[in-house]
Parts: sequence; structure tokens; C-alpha cells
Amino acid sequence: MDGGRAAAEEILASLMADGFVDDSRYAAAFAREKSSLTGWGPAKIRYALMMKGIPREIITGALEEIDRDAASARLEKLAAAKYRTLAGDPYAKFKLIKYALSRGYDYSEVEPVVERILTHSLSEENQ
Repeated sequence: MDGGRAAAEEILASLMADGFVDDSRYAAAFAREKSSLTGWGPAKIRYALMMKGIPREIITGALEEIDRDAASARLEKLAAAKYRTLAGDPYAKFKLIKYALSRGYDYSEVEPVVERILTHSLSEENQ
């Protein structure tokens, strides 16, 4: 069995030397994927990478690869869809904020989006 372990370590060393096994590369791909496909915000992505044992400086670099404009648009779309499910709920604003925060977005990003959605919704109701 020791020969198999040595072979595995040799293969791993080769993959690392060639850049195929790399925390930075993995973290950047993970951050881009979670942001674009699942709509996670930076806080949730940071936490997930920390739980995987990725160093903070690598996480910071990976988060810089996220397209901020696309992430903001995604937050707006997710929040608007959630708001539609809360129609008539007197706690809709609170639930919408809680939902967006649970997706990993900061309150400073969430609050203006929620206000836009609520304002837009009220203007549609008054028409």
C-alpha cells in the first residue's frame, strides 16, 4: 500500500506544480460560480470558503473576481421574486431584508434594493 500512497503524492505534487491544484484558482472559481449561478452574496461565499480551510488572503482575492454589477442585478432579481411570494404580508419588508441577508449580502447593499422594490410596488398599486 505504501507504493500507492507514494504514487498518489507524486501525482498530487505534479498537479500542484502545474497549477491544477491551487487554492487561489479554486477559490476564484468557487466565488464566481456561487455568485453567478446560485446568487450568493460575498458574506456567504466568504464563510463557505473559510469552512473549506481557504486562507483569508486568498478569499479576499477570490471575492474581488466577482462582477459587482452583475451581483447587484442578481440581488435585485432575487429580492423582487421573493417579494412576490410575500404579497399582502404585513412583515414583507422585514422578511425581504432577512432573506437577502441570508443570501450573503451586506445590509448596505440590501437596504436600497428593498426600498426600490417596495417603492416600485407601491407606485404600481396606486396606478
